[in-house]
Amino acid sequence: MLERKAPTSNISAHSKSWFRYAILSAVFASLTALLGKIGIDGVESNLGTAIRTIIVLLMAFLLIFIQKKQNEIRNLDFKSLFFLIASGITTGLSWLCYFKALKDGVVSIVVPIDKLSIVVSVLFSFIFLKEEISKKALWGLFLITLGTIGMILQ
Repeated sequence: MLERKAPTSNISAHSKSWFRYAILSAVFASLTALLGKIGIDGVESNLGTAIRTIIVLLMAFLLIFIQKKQNEIRNLDFKSLFFLIASGITTGLSWLCYFKALKDGVVSIVVPIDKLSIVVSVLFSFIFLKEEISKKALWGLFLITLGTIGMILQ
């Protein structure tokens, strides 16, 4: 769905390390759903979300300190800080809903529905950010939606 762009100066055109991270991201995302379903069984979904959030927060701060980037926090402007906080709030709300759905639902149905967030993101970017959507992107969204519905109805 994405249009190919020329590589930027700080990303090597020949570097393929991003691909490994993309694959690992997919593996960890699937493990998140599976481990979350196992872990949330018998636990209030709010408590499960809180525990997950604390772990993610600790890992993020650990990485900031390992990379010695903690001084950059002071350089954030108000607008960036506002949108990062808003993003954090919506992420928390998303996780609360996701873990409640995992607790009460079937993983093989909950996860595909959650992945439809890409459709909502593209729609919001079109409406609020005035981004243009190419015919290729629309076809991609249509196929993603159709495939997801097919997986849900299996």
